[in-house]
This record gives sequence, C-alpha cells and structure tokens, in this order.
Amino acid sequence: MKEINRTTVNSIQCPIKILQFGEGNFLRAFVDWMIQKANTKIGFNGGVVVVQPLEHGMVDQLNKQDNMYHVILEGFKNGQAIRETELVDCIQDAVNPYTDYETYKATYLNPELEFVISNTTEAGIVRVENEDIYLSPPASFPGKVCQLLYQRYKFFNGAHDKGLTFFCCELIDKNGSLLREIVLELAEANNLESDFINWIRNSCNFCNTLVDRIVTGFPKDTINTIQREIGYEDNFVVVGEYFHLWAIEAPSKIRQEFPLDKANLNVVWLDDMTEFREKKVRILNGSHTALVAVGLLGGYSTVRDAFNDARLSNFILKMLHDEVIPNISGDEIALKQFSEEILERFYNPYIKHYLTDISLNTISKWMARNYPSLIDYQKHWLDVPDRLCFSLAALLILYRGDYNGLFFDIKDKQEHKALIDNEWKSGKDIDIVVINILSNSSIWGLNLCKIPGLSSKVALHVNTILQEGINKALDKLI
Repeated sequence: MKEINRTTVNSIQCPIKILQFGEGNFLRAFVDWMIQKANTKIGFNGGVVVVQPLEHGMVDQLNKQDNMYHVILEGFKNGQAIRETELVDCIQDAVNPYTDYETYKATYLNPELEFVISNTTEAGIVRVENEDIYLSPPASFPGKVCQLLYQRYKFFNGAHDKGLTFFCCELIDKNGSLLREIVLELAEANNLESDFINWIRNSCNFCNTLVDRIVTGFPKDTINTIQREIGYEDNFVVVGEYFHLWAIEAPSKIRQEFPLDKANLNVVWLDDMTEFREKKVRILNGSHTALVAVGLLGGYSTVRDAFNDARLSNFILKMLHDEVIPNISGDEIALKQFSEEILERFYNPYIKHYLTDISLNTISKWMARNYPSLIDYQKHWLDVPDRLCFSLAALLILYRGDYNGLFFDIKDKQEHKALIDNEWKSGKDIDIVVINILSNSSIWGLNLCKIPGLSSKVALHVNTILQEGINKALDKLI
C-alpha cells in the first residue's frame, strides 16, 4: 500500500490565501473539504496553512502526510443513499507556532493572505487578563489574533488592502463579533496606537458564522478496509455525514471574495443571522441535547439507535411540535418542514453519532439550546412544558452517575459535577435534592427554581423515572 504524500499523489500547489487555527476533524472535514471543492469546481485557487492553536496537537503527524488526507461522507442526497470519497490537498503546510514561530510569522505576513478560519472550541474565544501579546506566541487565540494583526499592520504600513477577514466556526453566538471585541480590548490594554485600532475596525472583517455537519472522525473500526479501498496508507481519514451547512453573516464584498456557494456548496450568506441561528440551535441542537440524557438512560449508545425507539422519537417530535416550534419566529409550516428535514439526519444508518460524544458539557448546552424554549413556552402558556422538563429531569439523573445498572462518566466542569453528586449522596428526599440542584446558580448561571412550577414538574419526572423506569415514564408522558 502506498504512502500518501505529494510524490505519490498528483496534487496542486495553491497560493496561501487562508490561515486556519485548528487541525481537528471538524475543520478538515468541513471547511477544508469545502475549499477543496471550490478549488476543483470554480478555480478558487486557495491554499491553506493550518496553525496548531495549542502547544500540543497533531500538525507534526499531518505534515508526515504532506497535509493530505481523504474525507469520506455518507448519507442521503435527494432521497438516495450516497457515499463520497474526496482527497483533500488544499492544505499546503501545517505549523506549530510554539516550536516554529518564525514559519508561523512568515505565513501571517504573507501578502497573499486574505482569510483566517478558526475552530478553537467554545473555550477558545476568551479574554485572558493581563495577556502579553508580545510572547512568541501569546497564549490565547484572541491574543494571537491581536498580535498577528499588529505585526501585519506594521509590516504593510497600515495598507487597507492587507486587512484580513475572519470566519469563526466556534459554536458561540456572534462568534466573530466576540473575537473582534476581545481583540480590540487587548489592543487598548496593550496601549497600541489608535491608528492600528482604527485599521482593525476599517480594514478587517470579523464574520459571525454557524456551522452544521456531523463529523465522527477517524474510522478506527474500519480503517484497514478503507485504506485498501483508497489505495493509500492514510492515517488522517475523517468520516462525516453528507449533509453540510455553513451560514455566514457578511457584506457583499466578502461574498464575492469567498464564493464557496458558487461551487454548489450549502453556504448561506446572511445580513443578520439571529433568526436563522435560533431556528437551527433550538430545533437541531436542542433535539440532540434533549435526546442525550433520555437515550443514555434508555441504554442506547448512538443517536440512530435511540431514535429508532418509537418512544424516544415520539418524545422528540412532540417536544419540537408542541413546545419548541410554536415559540420560534417565522412561518410555522416552514419551521415544521425544516424540523422534519433535520430529524431525517437522526436516522442516517452510516453515521455512528455517539450520545456520549454529544453529552460533553450538557449543562451549558441545555441552558443554551433548551432553556430559551422552556422560558418562551412558560411566558406564553403560563405553565412549564412537560417534555423539556422531562429532558431536564433525565439530565439530573444522568449526572448522578448511575441508573438501573448503567454507569455514566459525563464530561463537564468538575465543580458542577461535584455539587450535583453531593446532593444525590445527601440522602435527602428527591424533591429536596431537585430543588437544591436547580436553585444552585453556580451550576446553571441562575436560580431555575424561580420559574413557577419548574422544580415540582422536574421532581415529578425524576421520581417517575427512578421508580418506574425510563420507558414507563415516557409512556406516561406520551
């Protein structure tokens, strides 16, 4: 079997237009795959240099393959099953700024550079107090951005056309705006000249984006078969679903400079993403988060397995149609059609989307994705919604760590897990345990017990699940 590199594979060298912070599976199967498509279909001619945002990462291994790899997508297109394999060769180099700062610096001072793409996780776009932006490199991602922009501003004498456009893929509301705000704060805090700050404001663009594709990563169970199929010893194969969506809030000039939509990709350009994001987050992500705890308590390991249980699929469908969609702005028929299209993805037989993977930081996800629907329902109907409360009850039991012979080690903030664990081990009545957990604002960011009727309904569902089992509890709910 052949090694995969630029001597064994015919590949194209492209000018470096894109600096990418993040070498993980998602960006490689989403953004880099899109850039590859644009290069092939519309002659975008965009080369990427990947920057490892943390000191320890995978760029050394990626460089061993000359930054080439295959993306395998499986799913449905126009109702037909589809499997697509794409060789991605648009990444021209990958660099660790902690060990090779000069190469990294030369890349961000490249006059052909136009775009910066990032996925540094929700924890990446954060303000570090008293950060030194003169380190090689600064610790935080916003610190790195402030530094590279300042160096670029000085190198090109403040030329307007040497500003950069940022596409943030972190799952944070208004991700680009937040990055811009922190970078400007850092510039002020480090007493950088006002002309530079104005250059950031006038010559750089920070685009809010919303991304959507399930990427399951490296197919360790089937990699030998896949390598035989592709004919290369590719150790960076990445697998995902065929569905993809990239919504970008940007002015028309940026749309012309970054025309990925012209390559028949599902890239949606928007003037204001607020309504679009609310629809996607509440329907798709809210369904995932509500399903996680209920599915795991039911003994299921993947989204598809859980959704093939009629109890669970009916639970999610009724939650969406009765408790979520009626409180989202927009045409209700169109929203229901959107939800049906989204939920079709739950049945994808080719994708093993593990519930334990989705369960990472479920508390903050539930608050971001499900709490707004619960609050809107309560304001409209002066009552709390059954199914959203049921999902919260299941979450509390999941964080207990054991249920009906099943054991769970949920990845979340240790202090939150400890607070919940202490309540469950206190020996208090279940109703009191629920009240104590829900009222702890350090866990949820606010006192959930101030919502009329919430704690009593959640406690009712917790008691039913513990006494009669998750299936009977769902039957009663339906």
